[in-house]
Amino acid sequence: MVRVRTEHARGGAAARRLRRSARAFLAALGRPGAELSILVCGDAAIRRLNREWRRIDRPTDVLSFPAASLPGAGGGALLGDLAISLDTAARRARGEGRPVTRELDRYLAHGLLHLLGHDHERPGERRAMAAAEEALLRGEGMIAAAGAESPSRSRSGSTSGSRR
Repeated sequence: MVRVRTEHARGGAAARRLRRSARAFLAALGRPGAELSILVCGDAAIRRLNREWRRIDRPTDVLSFPAASLPGAGGGALLGDLAISLDTAARRARGEGRPVTRELDRYLAHGLLHLLGHDHERPGERRAMAAAEEALLRGEGMIAAAGAESPSRSRSGSTSGSRR
């Protein structure tokens, strides 16, 4: 089950797109029955979350909160939560000449893979996550787009958060 909530004034269409894409991505990953929660928000809200959970006081594109990091949670069907900034997606899509829907799918794929345990801290992890993103998206993901940047940080700054 995919639950999508929007706190963004223009988030209705994005929420519908993300729900459809999430269902397709989960099916492609062999997890069609998995539970996922997605929040569509703006830069101010994602900045607050980033500051609270990562101690980084700036907006980012996507934050992932795996259910397995919750006390008492198992790895079962509940994958976790994603927060996606529609403001960042719109700004980056405009700047890089791609549709906002494509940018949202990139954030979704990236965040979903973090929920499933992928990371991009080390070169080997980075290559595996980039390949998984490209397979889901049938094209370039966020890791590949970050190119030669630091292996511990993509250009976006997106990452997996952890619950306290």
